[in-house]
Amino acid sequence: MAKESVKARQKKREKIVLKYANKRKILKKTGNYELLQKLPKDASPVRLRNRCTISGRCRGYMRQFGVSRIVFRNLVSQGLIPGVKKASW
Repeated sequence: MAKESVKARQKKREKIVLKYANKRKILKKTGNYELLQKLPKDASPVRLRNRCTISGRCRGYMRQFGVSRIVFRNLVSQGLIPGVKKASW
């Protein structure tokens, strides 16, 4: 489990990215890089990290489901993800 502070920081970054997305787009289109640099660092979408919605883990993240591999395995074992089952042969 990731620290709660790490999860909170990620959510804060997501809000800032959404807030400045339109402004960044306009500044990039006009080529005004001086004003672009004056925006907050966290306004850049590059600073976002894919994190598991349940555990906050960033490694082993599965984009299609939005969770880490560990949480995914637990959810599949419990039958909470429809159409997915554990393979055995």
